[in-house]
Amino acid sequence: MTGRRFSLAFAFLCSLPGAVSSGPVLAQAIRALPPIPSDDARILPVLGAHGMVSSQDALATRIGVSILKGGGNAVDAAVAVGFALAVTLPQAGNLGGGGFMLVRLAGTGETVAIDFRETAPRAAREDMFLKSDGQPDRGASTRTGKAVGVPGSVRGLAEAHRLYGSGRFTLAQLIAPARALARDGIPVEGGLADSLPRASDRLGRWPSSRAVFFRDGRSLTRGDVLVQPDLAATLAAIAERGPDAFHTGPIAERIAAAVQGAGGVMTEEDLSAYRPVIRQPIRGSYRGYEIVSMPPPSSGGVHLVEILNILEGFDLAAMGAGSAQALHTLAEAMKPAYADRATWLGDPSRSEVPVRGLTAKAYAETLRAAIDPARARSAEAVKAGDPLPYESDHTTHYSVVDRAGNAVSTTTTLNFSYGLGLVAEGTGVLLNNEMDDFSAKTGSVNAYGLVGGPANAVAPGARPLSSMTPAMVLKDGRLVLVTGSPGGSRIISTVLQVIVNVIDFRMNLAEAVTAPRIHHQWRPDTLFVEDGLSPDTLALLRAKGHEIRVGSSSGSANSVMTGNGLVAGASDTRQRGTLAEGD
Repeated sequence: MTGRRFSLAFAFLCSLPGAVSSGPVLAQAIRALPPIPSDDARILPVLGAHGMVSSQDALATRIGVSILKGGGNAVDAAVAVGFALAVTLPQAGNLGGGGFMLVRLAGTGETVAIDFRETAPRAAREDMFLKSDGQPDRGASTRTGKAVGVPGSVRGLAEAHRLYGSGRFTLAQLIAPARALARDGIPVEGGLADSLPRASDRLGRWPSSRAVFFRDGRSLTRGDVLVQPDLAATLAAIAERGPDAFHTGPIAERIAAAVQGAGGVMTEEDLSAYRPVIRQPIRGSYRGYEIVSMPPPSSGGVHLVEILNILEGFDLAAMGAGSAQALHTLAEAMKPAYADRATWLGDPSRSEVPVRGLTAKAYAETLRAAIDPARARSAEAVKAGDPLPYESDHTTHYSVVDRAGNAVSTTTTLNFSYGLGLVAEGTGVLLNNEMDDFSAKTGSVNAYGLVGGPANAVAPGARPLSSMTPAMVLKDGRLVLVTGSPGGSRIISTVLQVIVNVIDFRMNLAEAVTAPRIHHQWRPDTLFVEDGLSPDTLALLRAKGHEIRVGSSSGSANSVMTGNGLVAGASDTRQRGTLAEGD
């Protein structure tokens, strides 16, 4: 591993209440974490005695920690973080998008999946993103009101609180910190300051968005203050009346009017009819650990388990972390899973998804047998498999564990950074462009280069396929790891590598999160590699036939790990402003 741009995740360690702070005790706690040899200074996680919150924004993390300190459980804290991110991380946190949440209840050992993914409006049609010549119209699915799916975040967070909150906090109390931040303003710094200039074209198209994110004709920059009074009023209404205040009445009217004014088809009735769905998680096993993740319409859980099943037949530890052979094996295991994604995955209420076949160990054996340890396969040589005989998708992620061992893994999204870029007039709510995650046409690709099939076609009320992969790892029924990531098509590979780094390569959590990552999604036939791998490793991969592109960072895997009576947190340093903090 290199020290390319790693910042130490334990920056707040000595100041945390309940954190390990004395020298001898700190050393003992660190020794309890899985070690990995390194030529660099140790990269260490934050340690806490009771609970932990790790998110993409420091203000949101601290709000979650304050809920834990006040006696709330992990769900209370996660709900407060979710509403806070709608204010502090407008490029991904949201009221106008959707997501997935895994909740593990320590008392019963039960894990449930809450699906609050956006849905297609009732007037959506299969050909709505095709031009007159029958080819996909990418602009329609990313830059117009047609791109907006019916948002689910507000009902999703409220439902999580209703079903699994501790009872110590009302929904209004969990919303109050976010409302105050929107009303009083937040400093433009960190990731927010980085993202606003890059999104100026998207936001600047809409007068209602310029009123929020621009000043004196330019996008807000570092040192400015972002004040969102309309969003504060929307949060106040939700606090007073619950999620119906968002999905019915004046707010819903304004959202529908904004979508239709931009050429979309969403109605107030679509907003009123939206409901989250409680689902059973995907479960698998890997080297004696239990893997729990999100089921369809997320492709994440299915293909995380599918890839791990393939890798289980290889001795990755003997190959060595970051070695060319280990990276080659990871890439070759990713390819068939992404090919299967294009063929088999979609909304389970609209198409039959062969989950058991795709996650079967026997199916993985057939995929593993096709991997050549010495040579990369071309995309043409990799086809979707036949799992049927084995039957018996800009984003943010946060992880929370409380002192009782309850855990939450949540990934939410607007699709692009700032979604469509359109703020619904008078609401402060940024709207998503999630409809691009449907397949405009069989075989065409979306904005992330993912190939789509008929199982993911646009249909009224359908939920578009996603790569979001909130995940948990258990050992003998005990929680070990809570993780997930943003990153579009790279989400699955990011979560995969965090898990492999912990289990196979015995990295501590901070090392597992910050290690350089790779990604291969079958098509395009390219191995994407982060900065940080040595030239010799890249040369060996090219010699095996990989077409390599070294480029931008991948994901932001804010994670929490438990064990030895402590909780460890790691915020991903690929994004500025992230924070893991303990209770």
